[in-house]
Amino acid sequence: MRILVTGGAGLVGSHSAEFFALSNPKNKVIVLDNLMRSRIFGYDKASVEYNWNYLKKYKNIERIKGDVRDDKDVTRAIGRGVDVVIHTAGQPGVPSSVRKPLEDFSINAYGTLNVLEAARKKSKDTIIIYCSTNKVYGENVDKIPLQELEKRYTFKDVVGVSEQMCTDLTGHTPYGVSKLVGDLYVQEYSYIYKMRTGVFRMSCTTGTRQFGFEDQGWVAWFIIATLFGKPITIYGNGKQVRDMLYVDDLTEAFNLFINSSSESGLFNIGGGPDNTISLLEFLDELESLTGKRPKVKFADWRPSDQKVYISDTSKLEKTLHWKAKTSVKEGIKKLLDWVKENKTYFS
Repeated sequence: MRILVTGGAGLVGSHSAEFFALSNPKNKVIVLDNLMRSRIFGYDKASVEYNWNYLKKYKNIERIKGDVRDDKDVTRAIGRGVDVVIHTAGQPGVPSSVRKPLEDFSINAYGTLNVLEAARKKSKDTIIIYCSTNKVYGENVDKIPLQELEKRYTFKDVVGVSEQMCTDLTGHTPYGVSKLVGDLYVQEYSYIYKMRTGVFRMSCTTGTRQFGFEDQGWVAWFIIATLFGKPITIYGNGKQVRDMLYVDDLTEAFNLFINSSSESGLFNIGGGPDNTISLLEFLDELESLTGKRPKVKFADWRPSDQKVYISDTSKLEKTLHWKAKTSVKEGIKKLLDWVKENKTYFS
């Protein structure tokens, strides 16, 4: 297979590229990335450049520095055609989308449409995998009744959010809107152009080679801050809960979809009810692993920040026979060890 991974230097992109490069030496993997993650978040060091260089060791991976918003870059990456596009490229920060909504839209919405159209023109039979987000549901998630416990909130009446949750008539933040635009366009290309597409609405994804900042990638950011004595700001009371998904389990879901008989699909994906953690519980887990507790200050809740998000993955489990294999604690430990081994990027 020929596989294009956009945003291939990011967490999901680099692991996807590595997975398909290793799974079959005959696969040709093309990685497209503009390496702008550090600039988006105002970080003065290299970040995803680490992943860019890491992928260099694979002979069946071709790296192209380019932008999904640029027709020439995308056309060059697709070349004579590809069998699969795994579209992970995006502006992933909620606060940065509020600060720069035009840039957020251009990357997440226009960039997605540009990739879809280039694939349609070059190779209509291409399978499109789109990395969407739980933020497409916006504040509708907050209509689910909650129970407040000592260190977390929990859903009162449901195990998780299903694909039946409404995405309309609610606040989202610009990030949620731009990702929903891309989400809908991917679905539309399946309906109107009969392209085979898989939309994966992702919860909190983590793994090695993750570069977290305060604005995005909180799991990695909390680990980095704890290890290197940096202060943490928690927006809200810290009882907000997410289901954590380890990146290897995500790439396995992509692979299962590609090799399935499903024409197209829309799936909520995350660690599910068995793999949840609150911010306060996460800090406790880090303290037990490191013996350290960072300095924490609390601030007002951020716009449209869901108090609880847990994915109902039953549709995915039934359709693709998929299940998350990596526990929350395993995932935290793996990322913690990797950050320790690569401290020059963070200290």
